[in-house]
Amino acid sequence: ALFCQNVCDRGGAILTGPGGGRYVYDLRRRLDLFLKLVPVSTGYGLPQASPLRPDALGNLDFILIRENLGGIYQGRSEESLDPDGHRTVRHSFETSEASLHRFLGAGARLARDRRGLLTVVVKQGGTPVLAELWRACATEAAEAAGVDCSFVDVDLMAYDLIRRPQDFDVIAAPNLAGDVLSDLTAVLLGSRGLSFSGNFSPQGAAVYQTNHGAAHDIAGRDMANPIGQILSLAILLRESLELEREARAVEDAVRAVWATGLRTADIGSPGDRVVGTREIAARIAEAAAIELGELSPAA
Repeated sequence: ALFCQNVCDRGGAILTGPGGGRYVYDLRRRLDLFLKLVPVSTGYGLPQASPLRPDALGNLDFILIRENLGGIYQGRSEESLDPDGHRTVRHSFETSEASLHRFLGAGARLARDRRGLLTVVVKQGGTPVLAELWRACATEAAEAAGVDCSFVDVDLMAYDLIRRPQDFDVIAAPNLAGDVLSDLTAVLLGSRGLSFSGNFSPQGAAVYQTNHGAAHDIAGRDMANPIGQILSLAILLRESLELEREARAVEDAVRAVWATGLRTADIGSPGDRVVGTREIAARIAEAAAIELGELSPAA
């Protein structure tokens, strides 16, 4: 975390890999990474690899943002024994109006620069006081930005993400709900191995990552899909370094390699050639170098 802090203090950005325990949660707290942004687009996915009907996944283009610094993940736990000697865990967390204004204000401004639609995830019946705070802050943010705002309970949101994903523009969710829903969006892309994100602070610190776990069970076996990590690099190049040409070259390289029929096992279909982590990553790097004129196609 100290290394990441030093990099960000010098104006850099972090492309992070797998980390165990509370690494990502503590890093977000340390760097004030209050917002996680998850792009969900047909252009970054492989709909034919999804268990859903590919024809239902066309023209996807929405962003899920997750509030990183509140909710149950950033709470405090205390363990005690009841009179019978059984363990009891009390877990508490806080959600402040100031933090929601910051997060939802950013979401509303993002929606303003897109299609003007902000959807806020709540659970009205289950946590009515908390939901009302989210509603009040979101309504104020939406009015200030001049965008439309709607509210959806988290369980219905999970259903609607599968049933009508094209209807959404910017979805703003609390920490735990955003974590679950971002994994669900990976079904729309074709695999968890394709999903990626960026975490941002108001001061410009940024950490980019995949949306899946470390997959320690397949470590060193040349099986993991590296494309989520590669697309995390592309968004770092675009958002933090303003290297649009290089970012586009990485994204185009992924699509070019897919066009040859190469796949990792998690997205392979009959007729595809399934290869390992190293080969598909090397092919993508080569295609990006050709795109940027650093390597000739015949090399």
